[in-house]
Amino acid sequence: MKFKLKYGKVLLGLIAIAGLQSCQVTNRYKSPELDTKNLYREMNPSDSTTIADIPWSEYFKDTQLQGYIAEALNNNYDMLMAEQRIKQAEAALGMARAAYFPELALSAQVNQTRLSSADPLTGMPQDRNSLAYHSEKYSLGLVASWELDIWGKLNRQSRAKYADMLNSYAGRTLIQTSLISSVANSYYSLLALDEQLKVTKEMITFMEESLVTMEAMKEGGMVTAAAVEQSRASLHNVRTTVPDLESAIYQLENALSVMLGRDAGHIERSTIAAQYIPTSLASGVPVQMLSRRPDVQQAELTFRAAFELKNAAQASFYPAITLSSGMIGYATTNTLSQFFKPENLIANLVGGLTQPIFARKKLVTQLKVAKAEQKATLYAFEKAVLTAGKEVSDIMNVYENSLKKNADRAIEVDSQRKSMEYTQELLKAGEATYLEVISAQQGLLQAQLNQTNDKLQQLQACTNLYRALGGGIN
Repeated sequence: MKFKLKYGKVLLGLIAIAGLQSCQVTNRYKSPELDTKNLYREMNPSDSTTIADIPWSEYFKDTQLQGYIAEALNNNYDMLMAEQRIKQAEAALGMARAAYFPELALSAQVNQTRLSSADPLTGMPQDRNSLAYHSEKYSLGLVASWELDIWGKLNRQSRAKYADMLNSYAGRTLIQTSLISSVANSYYSLLALDEQLKVTKEMITFMEESLVTMEAMKEGGMVTAAAVEQSRASLHNVRTTVPDLESAIYQLENALSVMLGRDAGHIERSTIAAQYIPTSLASGVPVQMLSRRPDVQQAELTFRAAFELKNAAQASFYPAITLSSGMIGYATTNTLSQFFKPENLIANLVGGLTQPIFARKKLVTQLKVAKAEQKATLYAFEKAVLTAGKEVSDIMNVYENSLKKNADRAIEVDSQRKSMEYTQELLKAGEATYLEVISAQQGLLQAQLNQTNDKLQQLQACTNLYRALGGGIN
């Protein structure tokens, strides 16, 4: 058997190399510490109860909306693309982890050597048809190379890819929570437009009846032609808003259909009056929101990947130790008949150490870039946290202030309705002008439209807060 390296020496070398493992860069990652005490402006909740813990199928009560959310989560193209990005990240992580193992290749070679006979004095062939030397060498075996991760460079690169993979999971979750919110808000907007269209058509009916009354009173000499024409103009002004509302409904149905991953078409739905609005929403403590919000998770994971790559860049300054085999297999000369006999075994193992000395500032530049990237991603994470706190604070403020309008808005609508009825009667009695009638009609219509907008604002605030707190994951 032909062995070009004493295996005892190899074993000793491997033991010595294993002892160097303690020299790895051991700067462990830990999450950045942030003060979240005042993250929610003028809100310091101590109760850990949060609406984000409620599954979306329970948080949204409308059964038709529940069906649309489930359909969107299964068929929405953004969700489908996110799944493919996850597969890409998982594949990249697998490739990074494979760097720990040696590269193996099967090698088969045939070397043929032919020398002609020559005159020792002249160097000219003595016989052009004869060959003084002819040999053939055959070999078959495995060729391997392996870089030992003494300083943890490969380990850090693998950890960075792991953070990237987790980032892709958080990206899918971000799409999911945003999709749930978008579907719900679009659905509620459709209900609000339906209600506004209904209210507008009811007012048109009232105004048409009023115009008929005006025309009859003109015939009786109780009002002028100007009053009739002013009423007619007011009626047709309101009528012009109907096509705009119908167009908005049509386009919003199409947009919601795209979210659901289906062809544009009609959306079956309930009414805005049937929607429940809670009188209070539990936000929980800020740290819960930070642990659930996928965009905050993404920001931290991006920082984590940059942290690991910075450590990998530091490890690049240390020597690289590699083991390689020229050949582990069989080799023979001039004959193949007994190729696989034990005496034809051959092994060639080579160890090497490469210490960077001058790399044209490549390693230094890589480290500087990695440090700057780590700092930038830390700032991005801190900004994401502040932005998340601002968003929760803004939504809670909108929600609470919108609820304060409910009682006053209900009184306004009721008073505007009574005003319209009274002015109609007073006009017939000759105690009110046509301008007062038109003003009362327009006032009631606007109050009803505003009341619908108030409820839409509250419904969307409930949805937006659910998303902002990280709801919709379970």
